[in-house]
Amino acid sequence: MYTCADCAAKPCRSHKLDELPRNCPTAEYSEEENLNRYSEEEREMAYCSARVEGDFYCQITRVEEIMEYALRMGYKHLGVAFCVGLSREAAAFVKILRANHFVVDSVCCKNGSVPKSLLGITREQQAHPEREVEAMCNPAAQAELLEKAGCQMAVILGLCVGHDTLFIRHCSMPCTVLAVKDRVLAHNPIGALYMSEGYMKERLYGYVDRREK
Repeated sequence: MYTCADCAAKPCRSHKLDELPRNCPTAEYSEEENLNRYSEEEREMAYCSARVEGDFYCQITRVEEIMEYALRMGYKHLGVAFCVGLSREAAAFVKILRANHFVVDSVCCKNGSVPKSLLGITREQQAHPEREVEAMCNPAAQAELLEKAGCQMAVILGLCVGHDTLFIRHCSMPCTVLAVKDRVLAHNPIGALYMSEGYMKERLYGYVDRREK
């Protein structure tokens, strides 16, 4: 069992190999084995990522980081896979990218307009039962359409849990995440962790037990 989240020391961070805990995954493979996992292109991706982090640590936003990384990788054509619920944010992001000379394609999650009923979802089970027909999200097609458009990198913006999983699974191009959706916390899901020992402690720690009652 690997327990990195419980490790307070994190000796791997500073290459202190003589201080590794017994079950540290760092001891599983040699440096050469780890490096050999990456192709030449992937090493370039890792290099550019490390350079962006080092050059702009705590100085630029994630929107700027995405542009900086794309520039260093030579990606001029970006694709945005977004949730229809974040259409305004997607429009703002695409506008910024185009103002910075990127070619941008964007595909909404509801592309194809396939009724949820074809998945076996009843009208009562829809997010909005008042609608006679509600379209399912179509992340596999989002990935395919962006690739078909010739995008060099995809940016995920607000896809639902599970739909983002499907997008990543079907996306063969490099992809990153601008933001994930959390309607309760104004799209700041990690806010729940900051409140996990306070206001939301009972709610979070007892979620599964409460669900099974």
